[in-house]
Amino acid sequence: MKIGFIGLGIMGKPMSKNLIKAGYELVVNNKERAAMDELAECGAETAETAAEVASRCQVIITMLPNSPHVREVCLGENGIIDGAKEGTVVIDMSSIDPVQSKAIGAELAKKGIELMDAPVSGGEPKAIDGTISVMVGGAKETFDRFYDLLMAMAGSVVYVGPLGSGNVAKLANQVIVAVNIAAVSEALTLAVKNGADPELVYQAIRGGLAGSTVLDAKAPMMMAHDFKPGFRIELHIKDLTNALNAAHATDTSLPMTAQVMEIMQALKNDGCAKEDHSAIVKYYEKISNVSVEKE
Repeated sequence: MKIGFIGLGIMGKPMSKNLIKAGYELVVNNKERAAMDELAECGAETAETAAEVASRCQVIITMLPNSPHVREVCLGENGIIDGAKEGTVVIDMSSIDPVQSKAIGAELAKKGIELMDAPVSGGEPKAIDGTISVMVGGAKETFDRFYDLLMAMAGSVVYVGPLGSGNVAKLANQVIVAVNIAAVSEALTLAVKNGADPELVYQAIRGGLAGSTVLDAKAPMMMAHDFKPGFRIELHIKDLTNALNAAHATDTSLPMTAQVMEIMQALKNDGCAKEDHSAIVKYYEKISNVSVEKE
């Protein structure tokens, strides 16, 4: 069985390579040709359009930047819907608005095409080593059918519920991460403004209830002023935009998420969009006229 793979960016390219390593035959498509040529050197076949991929594969993985790109690849001209046979399954591993996942899925279903949403967490390093976490929404029997395929790229694959649930889980994750980074930034700023050593404060609190993966990952970056991106601010803005859109569609209030979104927008305006999201601390440093950087 050949697997279609559309979207060979920072995440998609290593994920597709892991499928090849696991023994799957791939037909790939990407906006830029260079990535397709690189996958061809690894043994993949190439296709010029999403419709061509769909005409040759009944299982198609998409890994794209955001909701409009997924809609275009699935439903646009020369999209999956134009080339797919009835019974085709699309596994969208992009991180998009769950409202859009449901809407795109409904359109595909009219042609007998099934959609699962399966966004990932872990970033490029985990995509390369095959240990990403995957959160899946869709029919449970379809999830069971393709569990092994997803595990060929991942360290964890968890079924969350019906279509859209995977992206809800991903957005919940991104909300928690964003708010935690802001809280760490506030705490270190408070420490420095009151004459405490932020490194010692960090060591004092990390073993208690305030300890977290976010604290351990981001506090050292903040104190080193090392904002080399593991996850860029501009990408977190995209995720929080989707979270707020989904919230507004369901009359849900996310006041802390909205506040952190405004902080990130301010940082974007200051030219920090491509820095790591730990650069949120720069906003607090600016408004409090202090630096948490260790000397």
